[in-house]
Amino acid sequence: MERDYYEVLGVSRNATEDEIKKAYRRLAMQYHPDRNNGDKAAEERFKEVTEAYEVLRDPEKRARYDRYGRAGLSGAGAGFGFHPFDLSEALSIFMRDFGDLGGFDAIFGGGQRSRRGRRRGQDVQITLRVTLDEVATGTRRTVKLRTYDRCAACEGTGVRGGGRAAQCRACGGSGEVRRAADSLFGRIVSVTACPYCGGEGTVISNPCGECRGEGRVKAERVVEIDIPAGISSHNYLTLRGEGAAGPRNGPRGDLIVAVEVEEDPRFERHGDDLVYDLAISFSQAALGAEVTVPSPWGSVPVRIPAGIQSGTVLTLKGRGLPSLSHGRRGDLHVRVQVWTPQRLTPEQERLFRELAKLEGEIPEGESLGRKFWNRVKDALGA
Repeated sequence: MERDYYEVLGVSRNATEDEIKKAYRRLAMQYHPDRNNGDKAAEERFKEVTEAYEVLRDPEKRARYDRYGRAGLSGAGAGFGFHPFDLSEALSIFMRDFGDLGGFDAIFGGGQRSRRGRRRGQDVQITLRVTLDEVATGTRRTVKLRTYDRCAACEGTGVRGGGRAAQCRACGGSGEVRRAADSLFGRIVSVTACPYCGGEGTVISNPCGECRGEGRVKAERVVEIDIPAGISSHNYLTLRGEGAAGPRNGPRGDLIVAVEVEEDPRFERHGDDLVYDLAISFSQAALGAEVTVPSPWGSVPVRIPAGIQSGTVLTLKGRGLPSLSHGRRGDLHVRVQVWTPQRLTPEQERLFRELAKLEGEIPEGESLGRKFWNRVKDALGA
């Protein structure tokens, strides 16, 4: 006796569309032929739940079924062209609704499909933080990745003991199914991935116990990453073939490394150039001095000329960062700031008052502030 479709899916007659879909997905995953080693009873059950789902998911078919039963689907004038399912149609419906939602991928492992039916592993993305000193010289980092690696028990084949997968009976190993249909414009032939093997051309009836037929397992891998000199934040490095292993010896995905350069409190970075603010005293500005300033290459001596004005920019050629494209170094711009003490000792105050009596008039003309910004713009090439 034919079973009631609601009973087949284990749902009530007032079940929502979402409840029907969830019930079918659970049962279809349980009775899928590739999970039951070709068991005929499971295959029939799979076709039965798929048939019930295909009716109850469609509002018009469901309404006719609720009113007339199965006779309303196959009787004259029904207009649905409904007929008992074969395995190929049932698998096609399963792939249509769950191929991108984890149903089919949970069986076959997911990932992108490459040519020849082998599925490529997923790309893995990580973020690496580096210092400005590491940007100057380049560096190498060793990272541990928690991802998929080839199953050693089956040598990546997915078959217990490392054997070979059997040729798919539905497509003869081609991974494709051809369907022909007559139309007003003649015969149309469509080619789609085989729903039984997912386009791989093979099926596994004796899956490996370690990887459950996927040919890969979760594992830790150590990867060395070379960070080139001159790299900037938001640059990406792509390491081909260092991502997750593909199912059943499919090619590996890529490792995508997003680089973030940590802020260095000593410098402002402008491309390959660096700016360093140097504070000097009144006496150093007036008399001149020999000082040292930091750089990514170590301390650099700088000669402060006598009479220098606050805001003057001294440029040290080739003391910046290397260019990522041609390797030549940028410049280090030393922006001089005359430091004004906030508190004076009585002796300092006396000496400054004596100095004030001897100072000349401040020269008129272009404002010092405008001169300062012009010098900064010139130094940075703005």
